Amino acid sequence: MTTRPESSRRRRSGTHPNGYAAARGDMSGPASLEHAGAELLAALAGRPLVTVDRFCTALRTGYTGPAPIEGLRPALAIGCYPAWEPALPGLVVAAEDRTRVRSVAERHGWPRRVRHDAARHLVKLDRPPVISTWYANPQLDELAGPGGTVAAIDAGVRATIEAKHLFDDLLRAAGVPAVARIRCVHVDRLPGLAELRRAVGTQRVVVQAGGRGTVIVSDDDGMGRAVRLLGPYRVAAFVEGWPCTVAVLGVPDGAGGVRVYVDRPAHASTGVAELGVGPLRSAGHDWSRPWPAPAAALLIECAERIAIWAWRRYGVAGLFTLDALLTPGERVYLCAIKWGHQESVSGVNQQLIGLAPFVLAHLAVLLGRRVSWLGDPQDFNHLSLLRATQPGGPFSVKVRLSHDAPVRVATGQGSGVYRLDHAGRLRWARRGAHPSDARTDEGEFLLANLPGPDVVCHPGADLATVEGVTDGGTRPFDGPGSASASTRRVAAAIRELSAPAT
Repeated sequence: MTTRPESSRRRRSGTHPNGYAAARGDMSGPASLEHAGAELLAALAGRPLVTVDRFCTALRTGYTGPAPIEGLRPALAIGCYPAWEPALPGLVVAAEDRTRVRSVAERHGWPRRVRHDAARHLVKLDRPPVISTWYANPQLDELAGPGGTVAAIDAGVRATIEAKHLFDDLLRAAGVPAVARIRCVHVDRLPGLAELRRAVGTQRVVVQAGGRGTVIVSDDDGMGRAVRLLGPYRVAAFVEGWPCTVAVLGVPDGAGGVRVYVDRPAHASTGVAELGVGPLRSAGHDWSRPWPAPAAALLIECAERIAIWAWRRYGVAGLFTLDALLTPGERVYLCAIKWGHQESVSGVNQQLIGLAPFVLAHLAVLLGRRVSWLGDPQDFNHLSLLRATQPGGPFSVKVRLSHDAPVRVATGQGSGVYRLDHAGRLRWARRGAHPSDARTDEGEFLLANLPGPDVVCHPGADLATVEGVTDGGTRPFDGPGSASASTRRVAAAIRELSAPAT
C-alpha cells in the first residue's frame, strides 16, 4: 500500500494550443477544463472516486501533465501495478506490492490478490464510493458495498454487444455500410477448412469465439487450435492490414437522442516479437501516424452509427472502442467492439485541443448526469478527421520480457522521463507521469509502470510502457508487426538493466 504525499496534491491547470475553439465558436482551454472538472465533482456528489484496473494509474493522463483535473485523481486505486509520484492516487492497493512478482498469471489473476485489502480500505471511506472500472461484475458490486456505485456498462449488455458471433448482425442493424464489413459466416460447429475457405473466399480464415478467442487458420494445425475454442463461431475472411482502433463517446442529449464524439483513430500494432509481444496481442497505439482521409471518414461514420444504434437499442452511452483494419489499399474494415471505459493515452488527444479527456464525460454519463462542456459533436468529429490526416500526436508502446528465465529490472529511479545516452543506455531525466512530460522529438520518452528492483519478472511479464507526444518526427512503429529502430533501442536499453533473479 502506498499513499500520495500531501505536497503533491495541488496543481495548477494549463492548456494547449488548439483549433477546437474556432471550430466550436465557444469556450475551450482553462474555462472548459474548469467546467468539465466542476461537472465531474457534481456527478460524484461528494462520493470518493475509486479505480479498479490493472494499472493503479489508469486515469493519470487526466490528473497529471500540463492540464490536470484534480477531481479525477482517485481517492483509492485498486490494481496490479503500483503507482508512482507524481501520479499517486490518495491511497493505492496494488497486488505487486504484496507478491513482488510480475508475470502473465499475475497480470490476469491480480484481483483475487487484493480483494481483502481492497475491501478493508473501502469500508474506511466516509461515504459509499463510485468505482470506475472497465466492466461491472458481482465481485465489484460486493466491493462497492451498500450505496456504492460501479460506473460501468451492465455486464449482460456488454456481453451481447461484444459477442463475436453477433458482430455482423450488429453492424447491419446499425446501418454500417457493406464496404466496411468483412465477408464472414456464423456457425455453431466448425466444418472442415476447405468448406470454410469456400464460404469466405480466402485461403486463410479467422475463427473467433467468445469475447477473446481468435485463431488465424491456414492449415490443419490451425484448425486444431480453433476447434478448442468454445462456439458459436464467427469465421471471417483473412484481410491483410494494419490493426487500428478508435475511441467513441456517446452522450445523451436530454431530448431522447445521443451526441456522438469520435476521437482521432490510432494505428494499433500487434505481435511485435522484438518487444516481447506475442501474435495477435497489442504492442501499443500510435495516434501520430497520418490516415488517408476517406478511410478515416468511413471509420468515424461507422462509429457514429454504432453509438446511435447502441443508445436506441439498449439505452447505453459512454466510452467504447471500435477495432478495425486499414488495408494497404487504404480500405477500412471493422473487426470488433469493446464496450467499456479503457482510458489511457488516448485522452491526450482531447487535451491537445484544449479539452478534458473523454473519461470525465464517460463517468458523468454513467452516473446519470448531464455533460455540457463538449460542444457540437459534428465540429469535434470534423476536427478529428482533419487531425487524423496530419502527422503528430501521442503514442504508447508495450515492452514485455522475452527472456526464458525470471529477471529483476533495476532502473534506479523507477517510472519517469528518460533518454538514451551515446552508448544506448537509459539515463534518468526527471519525474513525470504524462506523455507530454517528455520532450519526445528531442530524444526523451516516458517510461511508465516499471517494476521495482525487488520485483521478480517472469517470461511474458510487462516491463514498461514507453509513451510520448510527437510532432511526427518520432515513429514508434514501422509497420503493423514491427517496432521502429528507436523503439527497439529503448526496449534493448530496458532489457540491459535486467539481471537474473536469484
